[in-house]
Amino acid sequence: MSSRIPRLAMVAALPFVLTAAAAGGASAAPVQTFAITDLVGWATQNGGTTGGGSAATTTVTSASALTSALASTAAANIRVSGTISCSGMLRVRSNKTIIGNAGAAIVGCGFNVNGDRNVIIRNLSFRNWNDDAINVQESATNIWVDHNSFSNGYDGAVDIKRGSDFITVSWNRVFSHDKSMLLGHSDGNASQDVGHLRVTYHHNWFDASTQRHPRVRFGNPVHVYNNYYRNNSGYGVASTEGAGVLVEANSFEGVSDPYHLGEGSSDPGSLVARNNLLVNSGSGQTGGSVASIPYAYTADAPANVKSIVTANAGAGRISL
Repeated sequence: MSSRIPRLAMVAALPFVLTAAAAGGASAAPVQTFAITDLVGWATQNGGTTGGGSAATTTVTSASALTSALASTAAANIRVSGTISCSGMLRVRSNKTIIGNAGAAIVGCGFNVNGDRNVIIRNLSFRNWNDDAINVQESATNIWVDHNSFSNGYDGAVDIKRGSDFITVSWNRVFSHDKSMLLGHSDGNASQDVGHLRVTYHHNWFDASTQRHPRVRFGNPVHVYNNYYRNNSGYGVASTEGAGVLVEANSFEGVSDPYHLGEGSSDPGSLVARNNLLVNSGSGQTGGSVASIPYAYTADAPANVKSIVTANAGAGRISL
């Protein structure tokens, strides 16, 4: 396995506060070294996430070709080339890997993974979507959303709901956007959501986006680690409706409300904060306990997260 980006020494002069775990904090699995192209987190569980695997590769350059390729029930590797303009939500069926070639963009529409499984979405720029950019719902499982960029959309960049499970959201950049990532759509959906909505969010760059980074209902444990938060005017992470969220080794800069319990009319969940870097930011709110993380992962030192994430998150940062 390829080696991780070298870790830098912590700079003693940097103005920061490191937050310790609250009582009853989640215990970490054994650490392992990963490259920025590796799948880590919840999408490695439940049999893993392989997308199209060894299936044939097709390249699409139009909305009609993309719609057809995504809707096929056969396994496929789909390459997106150029800018594809579309509207609404395009259904993505099971066993698909969707990868953007250099400069590929999806403009005006989004992807809907509705009850399907084993889907990988990487290296795409989503802009100006008129619903959600990526919507994962109705017990969809084993989804990996990695190295994408999201800007100027109507609703969520990546929304996960209605009993979906075993999902990793990694190395994405959200900017010039309000509602970033919702996990669990409704306070009244406990019967479908409790025991599911297990998601890992790691090494994402929430670049002056406003809120929902993520906003969590019911899922436990939800793992939020090594993300870089910059000037988020609303809030960072919210744990609500009995959720259990581990907020670990993130870097918050200029965020007055980095994490809290409850949101709007939603009742509080649990939130454990461990080893976060808070620069010109609030202290955050914690409480309760979170279930243990079952997979191996490496948490970068929080003092290094800003440089690592800003150099590597978003579309166009990896060759695939």
